[in-house]
Amino acid sequence: MTDPATRADATPGLRTGRRPGNPDTRSRILTTARKLFAQNGFDKTSVRSVASGAGVDSALVHHYFGTKRQLFLASVDIPVDPTKVIAPVLDTPPDEIGSRLARAVFSVWESPHKPAVVAAFRSAMAGNEPTLIRTFLLEVVLRDLGPRVDEPPGTGMLRMQLVASQMAGVLVTRYVLEIEPLASLPVDDLVAIVAPTLQRYLTGDLPV
Repeated sequence: MTDPATRADATPGLRTGRRPGNPDTRSRILTTARKLFAQNGFDKTSVRSVASGAGVDSALVHHYFGTKRQLFLASVDIPVDPTKVIAPVLDTPPDEIGSRLARAVFSVWESPHKPAVVAAFRSAMAGNEPTLIRTFLLEVVLRDLGPRVDEPPGTGMLRMQLVASQMAGVLVTRYVLEIEPLASLPVDDLVAIVAPTLQRYLTGDLPV
């Protein structure tokens, strides 16, 4: 039975550590996980495949990192669980999702976690692993929102991709490249500018 001390803390939005374990083994698991997530995405990467690639037992991966989602977050070094940040947005009336989503996402980037989040994005870009950013946005952050805005049926994924394109562009331009005056724009103003575009992508008419 897994030691209770190795279980992840349940504090919403925060990733908390497990026992450090052998640093070489942990590093090998994380390196393998990052490579496989970049190659195959989140859904098509299994804990078993990561364990096999790292030369360890699957139980050891669970022991160190918990769930596959926690392993992914650790492999990209994101200090928050985005699904917990986005969870309140899922209960928002459809015509308010754009504003609530923008504020939820920007709240993380404006929080004390900002340096770690920016560093993770810089690392993915510098390491020529843009698929990690795609996986993070589409398969982790936005995946539960797609079914809510899948109207007409079959447009949910396109809507999520459009939202991801907008959010990724703003996040990189503001927080990674720090282009002014966007980089210094007050968050309330940023939300007011970005939210209508997100809302149009989420619930507006699409030429398909």
